Amino acid sequence: MVHPSRVAVLVPARRASTRLPEKLLLAEHGEPLIATVATRAALAFGRDSVVVCADDQALVAAVTPTGIAARMTRLDHQSGTDRIAEVAAGLDAQIIVNVQGDEPEMDPEHIRLVAGLLDKHPWAGMATLAVPAGAEAQGNPNQVKVVIGNDQRALWFTRSPAPFDRDRGLAAAATHRHLGIYAYRREVLLGYGRLPKSPLEDLERLEQLRALANGIGIAIAVVPHATPGIDVRADYDAFLSRITKR
Repeated sequence: MVHPSRVAVLVPARRASTRLPEKLLLAEHGEPLIATVATRAALAFGRDSVVVCADDQALVAAVTPTGIAARMTRLDHQSGTDRIAEVAAGLDAQIIVNVQGDEPEMDPEHIRLVAGLLDKHPWAGMATLAVPAGAEAQGNPNQVKVVIGNDQRALWFTRSPAPFDRDRGLAAAATHRHLGIYAYRREVLLGYGRLPKSPLEDLERLEQLRALANGIGIAIAVVPHATPGIDVRADYDAFLSRITKR
């Protein structure tokens, strides 16, 4: 396993949320959601490894009682990647893991796994995860598909069905669905905002295509399950139901 001293787990946290207002401050389960996310992420490499990168003082205040660090970042960041890069610039960690602020059930083993991929594969500047998927994912452009080559190398990410089964004349029955967790080598993350945007990134609205277009290798591991995030009220209600049963 990667030594904890080499890893920082950064959680970008933006207060504005169109589909579920004040999402990260919802606290019907006993504490603000962003505090739950931070505490869960700390199970991977320890509390000292985690920093919440917030755009609002209310998010910092929500995390403070956990004892986990939370820092204010600039308000003009266009993405979570830019937000965590601001904080990473002041850290010594060589591997930065980006855990989304609406993932309260993130598997700590997934965090350790994605960080370890960068130790395993010297050619990779980034790493991520995927799960096996089928027809439902193939037909849903909101579920991003990833084509995986040899040596755990991600070849392509797309919202379209992929790969294509030529003999059957339609999308393959099995695919892999991409999960939105990333690990970056420090130098890759700090330079990411300066990389030229790819037209492919703009077409697909997938930021990771910027890395592939600029020759940055992305390592990927397939895990058996995805942890559910919170996007709309129904997701939060389902989360409440699960933790009540536990």
